[in-house]
Amino acid sequence: MNIKRTGTAVLGALLLGFLPTVAGATPGSGVTATLLGKGTSDGSITLKAKGRTDVVFREITIAPGGTTGWHYHPGQVLAVVKSGTLTRKLDDCATEVTPAGGVVVEPAGHKHTHIGYNYGTEPVVLLVTYLVPEGSPLSVDMPAPSCA
Repeated sequence: MNIKRTGTAVLGALLLGFLPTVAGATPGSGVTATLLGKGTSDGSITLKAKGRTDVVFREITIAPGGTTGWHYHPGQVLAVVKSGTLTRKLDDCATEVTPAGGVVVEPAGHKHTHIGYNYGTEPVVLLVTYLVPEGSPLSVDMPAPSCA
């Protein structure tokens, strides 16, 4: 019985030795951060890029009644709807509505042509990250699909 207690005590001491401690942390100095926006995705997010990639961050505002026009992206896009409600129509004319706090993930390529609308009364503000092949445009204008 004494051996069991000693073994448990030794195991506990070893485990505690592996836990991070506040005393070992190094506090930052001279650093400030501004939260630009936050969103929560509906599921997993996978981002892939081949070769040299331009990473671009933009804030986009769509006025009430405004539209992005039909387009696609040469690379993946990840966006957070900071305010307003974004309505997107996809190339098969399916509609997706994303309110403030939502996340939009757009795959690359002309097979993912879409348009964004602001049907609301307040501006839609998007915080957008683009992962595009080096030197590529962020978007390419396209004609509306036949179902539009």
